[in-house]
Amino acid sequence: MAFTTESLVRIAAAGGGLAMDCKGHTVENLVRIAAATSQNGAKIILTNPGGFTVESLVRIGAAGNGNVIFDIRTT
Repeated sequence: MAFTTESLVRIAAAGGGLAMDCKGHTVENLVRIAAATSQNGAKIILTNPGGFTVESLVRIGAAGNGNVIFDIRTT
């Protein structure tokens, strides 16, 4: 089942933590989801963020106010 951005925002705003793949999501949508985590301290783990610029990741992280974890793995 694929979740819409709006559904993920609602889950995060309610305090639900999320672990999700960045692929297929825009920076704007990830910013919205990350911002929702800051309402109740929910955590979000974003995997595969390699397709985004550092500036975009900073923007997403700032929106989450300390509640965003980037799973950046190097091989």
